[in-house]
Parts: sequence; C-alpha cells; structure tokens
Amino acid sequence: MDPSTPLSPAARRVLVLGATGRLGSAAVHAFHAEGWSVLAQARTVPAGGWPPGVQALAAPPAASDALLRAAAGCSVVVYGVNPLYTHWDEEALPLLEAGLGVARALGARFMLPGNVYGYGEAMPALLRADTPMRPSTRKGGQRVAMEAAIARHAESSGLPASILRAGDFFGHGTGSWIDLLIARSIAARKLVYPGPRDRPHAWAYLPDLGRAFVAVAEHGASGCREWLFGGHAPTGDELLDAIEQAAARHGLAGPWQRRGLPWPLVRLAGLVHPMSREIARMSYLWRVPHALDGRALDALPGVAHTPLPQALEPSLIALGLIRR
Repeated sequence: MDPSTPLSPAARRVLVLGATGRLGSAAVHAFHAEGWSVLAQARTVPAGGWPPGVQALAAPPAASDALLRAAAGCSVVVYGVNPLYTHWDEEALPLLEAGLGVARALGARFMLPGNVYGYGEAMPALLRADTPMRPSTRKGGQRVAMEAAIARHAESSGLPASILRAGDFFGHGTGSWIDLLIARSIAARKLVYPGPRDRPHAWAYLPDLGRAFVAVAEHGASGCREWLFGGHAPTGDELLDAIEQAAARHGLAGPWQRRGLPWPLVRLAGLVHPMSREIARMSYLWRVPHALDGRALDALPGVAHTPLPQALEPSLIALGLIRR
C-alpha cells in the first residue's frame, strides 16, 4: 500500500483477535472511534458489551471457514491474543502462527503489540529502532522468535506487517502492575514499587496506544516494519508522585507509605508458584532504566500521548481505586 494513498471506506475494516484482552479491547475502541468497521474475535463479550456497530465473533482465532467468512474484506488484523504468562512455552508461537494464517488468508496487514523483552538485561537507557535484540531470558527469546516468524512470513508471502513496541500497559482494563501491585492498597495510603525509584521505566497508556495502531494501519507501507511507541518513562518516584496527587484530588490525602517489592520472597515463592517464578525472571525490567524513542511514530497523524497525570487519574477511577 502506498502510504500517501488514503484507505478507501471499504478497506477500513479490521479484525481484532483476542478482543477482550487489554490491548485487543483498546484497539476495538480506538478503531471504532475512528470510523472503522470492527470485528471483535473473542470467546466472550465483555460485561459492558461492545460499542454500537462492533461485530462480535466467537470463532477461535484461526483460519477457519467461519472466521474467514465473517472477516471477509478486513484489510487489517490486530493480534491481541495473549496466552497466560505461564503458558508461553506451549502456546505463544502456535497461536501467533494461527493469527498469521488468518492475515495471509484475508490478504490483510498483520499488527502485533511488541514489548521490550527482546533487548535483554544489557539494554541501553534509550531504545531505538536500531537497538539490537539480545534477550537474556526465556520470554525475551520467545518474543524475538515471534517477531522473526512475522518477518519470515512478510518476506516469503508479501504479508504486510507492523510491530508496535511499547512499555508496560496501563489504563484500559485490569491486570496491570498499577492495579495488581503499585496502587493496590491506595485506600490505606500505601504504594508499592517493584524496583529502585530513581530509574525510568517505560509505560504505555492503552487508549493512546490503541490510537497509534489506527495511525499505523492508515499509514500503510509494505513489508515488515517496527514502530516504537514512546509513551511515558517516569522514574518510580515520579509515577508515585502522580498517583498520590491524583488520589489527593479525590479525597485521599497523605501521609503516604512507599514500599519496595521483596524480590527474594517472590523468587522463593517461585519454587512452588509458577507465576511468581515467571515474574521473578523478568525483575530486571525494574532495575534497568529504559525508555523508547518514539519520534518516528509520533510523526504520524493521530498519534498523541496523554500527559501522565491526566492518564493516571481516569485509570485509577475506572479501576475503583479512587472515587470521582
């Protein structure tokens, strides 16, 4: 697709695989808000339902006759499928291959939310498009293998593909570090930060990232291209300051307690608890400062970053951690 040629109205049709996941749901809402026809594939419909006009599809995320018939005419496939953290070994690559098969069968652009795992523990403080992948964990190696599979498909079949690499998600749904740990005890004026509080850590506000997916889809371009989503990279103290200030505006005044996460206990728990083991293996992400250079993506029309305080406040309200 020529990036200078706008998509026709008929081509503005997107299939979101794994639509009830945090990224998938954010993509559904972002594409719908920009006037796209949206097909949301998921086993269930969210409790609040989908926006009017979004078509729900309960078929598995593979190139079945039922899915391909329903998705006929889709020019973009957003891959929001995310197996359980403890099931990546068995499921990550097979599920990705199934999603790639859907995109190939439809002749559609394949879009993947990337992360920073592949850079490894020796990653520099500022991650750029030419920063080499040197994974230092099993999960980092799996993410590199997934992206290599996408590149192979793009080269062998002409599949257009876009990887949007971002930091930790927050701001759309539950299951982020914000609600599971950092602000979990906000009502008791207690905040927990998983690493040293003087180091930048990359975050992606999901409504902004969803809009970036739309911008890249409308930009087009052939082959397989990686985009870095700058998002936010506050230090731990800057993030906690913003959370405390949002809470204070809604009646939760200090004094506050700030605590760290006892990683030795997490590692000990990992001897019997698989999720703790997997989380402990990625603990370096909180020790190693990192931010993403998103200037290329920021140059696309429609890409913007909500200021951190304005992003955190509605996120905390939606999670029920603070009240309006």
